[in-house]
Amino acid sequence: MFNKNIHSSGNSTEAATADAPTQSAPVKKGEIFSWAMFDFANSSYTTVVITAVFSAFFVENIVPKESTARDSYWTFAMSASTLVALILSPLAGAICDLSGRKKLYLAYTTVICALATGMLSFVGQGDIALAIALITVSNAAFMLSETFCGSFLPDLSTRENMGLISGIGWGLGYFGGLASLALVMAVIGDTKNADGAVIVSRHQTAMIVTGAFFLIAALPTLLFVKNRSRPKAGYENASTLDLLKAGVSRFRQTFQTAKQHKTLFRFLLAFMVYMAGLDAVVKFVGIYARSELKFELSDITKMFLILQLSAAAGAVGFGFLESKLGAKKTVMATLVWWIIGILAIYFIQPAASLTGYDPKTLFFGISLIAGSGIGATQSSSRAVVGLLAPASHSAEIFGFWGFFSRLGALLGALFGILSDAAGRQNALLLIVAFFVVGGIMLSPLKIDEETQANRNPS
Repeated sequence: MFNKNIHSSGNSTEAATADAPTQSAPVKKGEIFSWAMFDFANSSYTTVVITAVFSAFFVENIVPKESTARDSYWTFAMSASTLVALILSPLAGAICDLSGRKKLYLAYTTVICALATGMLSFVGQGDIALAIALITVSNAAFMLSETFCGSFLPDLSTRENMGLISGIGWGLGYFGGLASLALVMAVIGDTKNADGAVIVSRHQTAMIVTGAFFLIAALPTLLFVKNRSRPKAGYENASTLDLLKAGVSRFRQTFQTAKQHKTLFRFLLAFMVYMAGLDAVVKFVGIYARSELKFELSDITKMFLILQLSAAAGAVGFGFLESKLGAKKTVMATLVWWIIGILAIYFIQPAASLTGYDPKTLFFGISLIAGSGIGATQSSSRAVVGLLAPASHSAEIFGFWGFFSRLGALLGALFGILSDAAGRQNALLLIVAFFVVGGIMLSPLKIDEETQANRNPS
């Protein structure tokens, strides 16, 4: 699967010519595993807070039941955090490239996310503003940490195995989601007391457990992954304020840097559109299942067990497929996969009436099939960025990957608004549209030809 020692794909040479010459330390299997453990760790946040537990708790228990804007409140929380990450992602990437301290910034954002998640334990019924504030901080920190983690990928892989290593990280991440969800379910136990009221204190304790899980599981990454980046010339001893000023200046040039690599820039635009669809799925599937299909928390747990296992298999499986088909065909395949899956959910009630099956049973079956596309789409897209990004600007470009991902999340937030206006079932068609348009934008790009040229430079 891996060579015993893997050298950075171009970073040690290109970065050395741009800055002070350095000898890149060899990459071993243990370090790759330690890097992948961050996906294991941060999946606890997305699984428990954003998707499975806290999102439904927020809509059903924190927001007053008489409110007609329950999904819109959650949409506002998601949009506020996304906007913060949208602004900071490219700036943070530029600062990381200048300072060479991307591991330090990864540690900062990890700790902030874990602490803000734990502080959700203070949120009770009616505390909408506090909940939104803490979600804004924690989710923005999560998204920035994801960007910093992704920027290590070119350092730890070759262009030949980048898709596979990215897929292993995403695959391991879904097992992290499973482990954290199982732990949280053990803490919550019975969700309602004898009077049928939700036991709020158990959900609050679950947030402390989730924050601790994230922080502890991320320790292998923070301790054992080497920081191979070096400061740019003239920034070896720069202060944080100097880096911030330089980062702001460089931020103005970042679009130009990305636009010089036309295939990369056009891919990021397509990525933004289809990620809007995927982001809506991740952030609203728990709410949809609880509200439309009347799932209990035990049903939610079963659904996410199915989703996490199928997503883990999909991430690794499509990682192998990428080495056979190429990055573009792999991403396109996952988009077709998603279009079929969302349309199946849209027609789930008529299908249940026609077949006699319970809609919950059909939804579990769809989750098993469609869920494998969750990790595959994200992993394949991350690999494309790694393959197309110039090595000396890897953190900056991955910052832009985060930037366009956040733009996609803002587009995806339209689902919540449309859901309150036209119903969640009709809003599913918006997700289908995101995947279709993203695929159309992706189809003319010569991604595989350009990545092959990068692998075999003349």
